[in-house]
Amino acid sequence: MFDGYDSCSEDTSSSSSSDESEEEVAPLPSSLPIIKNNGQVYTYPDGKSGMATCEMCGMVGVRDAFYSKTKRFCSVSCSRSYSSNSKKASILARLQGKPPTKKAKVLQKQPLVAKLAAYAQYQATLQNQAKTKAALPVEGFSWGNYINSNSFTAAPVTCFKHAPMGTCWGDIAEGVRVEVPNTDCSLPTKVFWIAGIVKLAGYNALLRYEGFENDSSLDFWCNVCGSDIHPVGWCATSGKPLVPPRTIQHKYTNWKAFLVKRLTGAKTLPPDFSQKVSESMQYPFKASMRVEVVDKTHLCRTRVAVVESVIGGRLRLVYEESEDKTDDFWCHMYSPLIHHIGWSRSIGHRFKRSDITKKQDGHFDAPAHLFMKVKEVDAAGEWFKEGMKLEAIDPLNLSAICVATIRKVLADGYLMIGIDGSEAADGSDWFCYHATSPSIFPVGFCEINMIELTPPRGYAKLPFKWFDYLRETDSIAAPVKLFNKEVPNHGFHVGMKLEAVDLMEPRLVCVATVTRIIHRLLRIHFDGWEDEYDQWVDCESPDLYPVGWCQLTGYQLQPPAPQSSRDSQSSSSKQKKKAKSQQYKGHKKMTSLQLKEELLDGEEYSFLQGASDQESNGSASYYIKQEP
Repeated sequence: MFDGYDSCSEDTSSSSSSDESEEEVAPLPSSLPIIKNNGQVYTYPDGKSGMATCEMCGMVGVRDAFYSKTKRFCSVSCSRSYSSNSKKASILARLQGKPPTKKAKVLQKQPLVAKLAAYAQYQATLQNQAKTKAALPVEGFSWGNYINSNSFTAAPVTCFKHAPMGTCWGDIAEGVRVEVPNTDCSLPTKVFWIAGIVKLAGYNALLRYEGFENDSSLDFWCNVCGSDIHPVGWCATSGKPLVPPRTIQHKYTNWKAFLVKRLTGAKTLPPDFSQKVSESMQYPFKASMRVEVVDKTHLCRTRVAVVESVIGGRLRLVYEESEDKTDDFWCHMYSPLIHHIGWSRSIGHRFKRSDITKKQDGHFDAPAHLFMKVKEVDAAGEWFKEGMKLEAIDPLNLSAICVATIRKVLADGYLMIGIDGSEAADGSDWFCYHATSPSIFPVGFCEINMIELTPPRGYAKLPFKWFDYLRETDSIAAPVKLFNKEVPNHGFHVGMKLEAVDLMEPRLVCVATVTRIIHRLLRIHFDGWEDEYDQWVDCESPDLYPVGWCQLTGYQLQPPAPQSSRDSQSSSSKQKKKAKSQQYKGHKKMTSLQLKEELLDGEEYSFLQGASDQESNGSASYYIKQEP
């Protein structure tokens, strides 16, 4: 992987006879690159031995860190390039206004001040070029401080398969070594040093410079996918200087021996890590693509919308008839709410025709293969029928699971569902769920899993009992076997932090916590807000993201609500409870009644044991079984 540690110091014997005793490096998963003791790592043993300039690339650094006895080059590659390719030396000579000669040491006679100024300008240029790729910080909120001060844990990146690096995060864990900028340095140029991951929180890592041992005074948080984190060896191959932090420069006289001992057998990032990050942040949806999306004012139908922008896979869609482009809707590109043009007609879903008779210039239909595929179902045998009862998450109040009815059976496994007791006469608030959707459940799901079931509005016979309600409405329950029973090994646990979309205001991504887990169903709480704003979300929802996702993608993160906002929540939420909006915008909080923990009639139903709130994975044995 690297060429050799000999460039660090001419005294190679000290690597084996060093008196400094260090802790053994803990074994890490084997899928990450292993740092071998013949790797080339550029170190500055003391930082006081004078400056030198590479005659090949012009890099300025501490003399003892340079290659060869004469210290003319910063690396083996520069030495070889200088001797084998005289044209490069000639080009450098021309840049200094000198005649090109093969033997010219074009940078050696340049004044030190001029060298430092030139290198500083070069670094500034690189920083300016990187600004477009730099992650955007959230003003006034720091995930690192928030997690440290409260001892929180965050959901790992592997829980979010739709997020960047979600499927190729690998074994990045505590103890992995990286090369990062050294901020504890008085040199005028940007230098680097080795750091180890002390703690992971989503994309964010708490790093500690190598050599600080148990001293956490200079620990710092950094996004692992950011542009300033590199695998060990990157400085060697890129000609960047490695300089120990000023605070610990006095601790060792032989930094080479120290690094050899500390890094041998340790793990670092894959050499193509930054490339993988870049590739995972390429999104197939482009601006001006046309799609069909749910009409936020009438959930029962879809409309044509145009992709206005794409941020981190999230789409800002503008309804096609919006002349001022303010009538918009936010969703992820894998959301079940968007479809290809012609989808509504193909399954029999209601669709609002646009007044625009032809496509606007530059707009084009998004290819059908870009959209999330649903599982194929066999509706030929026993299947859902109109009038069947079930339990469903209310899309207008995602904190509630309600008594619901199948109002229409569409093609390809899609169902139109209405919430009992609050449906509009014209069915304008029916909503479409696929038969495999994790947002619909069989009768009795809430009771067996000790979830509060919201009864029909105005239903007086409380506590609500499904057996009585089915008999009173002369209805039947949808067969349990027709529901999705798959529970993936998602990895979430109660208390984990994450970034989550407020689906009642889907342009917002907020600081959130997992507060309950019922197999694959997660209860998401928005930090700083009342529990009534919580939302039930599937574990594979594309609206959940790891800590640090907003910073990585440049999306604005909504921090926890301040105390002043919390104080005003009670009064404002009570007003919001009075009316039920038909838009995916603004919180709709219905008054829900506490149900007593009573089982249904044992002669008609028998229950299988459900999962506790602490269970994050496991088989889906939580449905009731109807007895003949």
